[in-house]
Formats: sequence, C-alpha cells, structure tokens
Amino acid sequence: MLDTYTIRHTEMPAEMQFLLDRYPRDSWDSHPGFREKTRHWLGAHQMFRRVAERIRLDTEGLLNKDMALDDYAGRLSRFGGTLVGNLHGHHGWEDHSYFPELSAADPRFDAGLAVLEQDHADLDQVLDDFTRQANRVIKLATLDPAQAHDEAGSVQSTSQVIEAFLKRHLTDEEELAVPIILHHRLRG
Repeated sequence: MLDTYTIRHTEMPAEMQFLLDRYPRDSWDSHPGFREKTRHWLGAHQMFRRVAERIRLDTEGLLNKDMALDDYAGRLSRFGGTLVGNLHGHHGWEDHSYFPELSAADPRFDAGLAVLEQDHADLDQVLDDFTRQANRVIKLATLDPAQAHDEAGSVQSTSQVIEAFLKRHLTDEEELAVPIILHHRLRG
C-alpha cells in the first residue's frame, strides 16, 4: 500500500535544518521563547499521532476478532472523522497563516516550506482514500457484515500509511518551525 502514494521517506536536507543544531528538540521546553501557542501546536501534532494509532489498533482488533463490528464502526466514525477533519483544518491554517508568518520572519524557511506544502497535498490524497474506505466499511457494517470485515483490511493498510506519513511529516515540520519560532521569538 505504501507504493500507492507519494510519501517522502527521507529527512529534510541538512540545509533546511539550519537552526535545529542551535535549538535542539530537548531544549525547547526550557527556552524562554517557547510559549503556549507553540505548545498547543505541538499538542495538536501529538493528538494526530495518537488518533492515527488508535484507528490502526482498532482495525487490527476488528481483524483479529477482538472487537465487535458495531463497536468498531462507531469508533472508526468518531476517530476517523476527528483525524480527517482536524488534519484538513490544521494544514489549511498552517498553509495560509502559520507558514507565511514563519517565512516572513526567516526566508530560509521557504525551502523547507515547499517540502511541507507538498506533504500536505500528498496527505490529502491519502486522507481522501481513507475517508472513502472508512465510510464504505461503516455502511457495510449494517448492510453486509462479512464484506465490511473483509474491506476493513484496506482501512488497516491506509491507516498504516497515515501513521508513517505523520511520523515523517510532523517531525520534520516541528524541527523546522520550532527553531525559527524560538530564534525569532514568534507566536508569543
């Protein structure tokens, strides 16, 4: 399934991590420029990671017959809707507000910004496929439970893609943006 999507598997090039050495991840919390808005942004990233993992684990539970289909369908609807809706909103806000602010503060951000914006476009394709697959399984849960169970495999595969994608993308995004925020004392 990973071959179906264009997913960047490599780290950001070293030249795009220009401030990370000066502001390493383990020093962020203690930096005087690390404020509530940045904590909130990073908290949203943690929530995306947890919800994506929850969807994968729930789907594995269904496929292993450790979870009832009705329970799974309800959880898939709730967690899937949360993940997709919040990711779309979050990425839209980043693309139209947050990233332009970082770019204006430090034009060196622009090279990494192009990579991150392409990630957003690529993730949109994965999320659209996930939404179609999840909605199909949810509908089939009442119409044809056996087929719903069979088709949950596609949800499981796509949830693995989402997790891998978020792991790479969110880490790169954080390690590019937070050092700029700290360096320029933004987002106070």
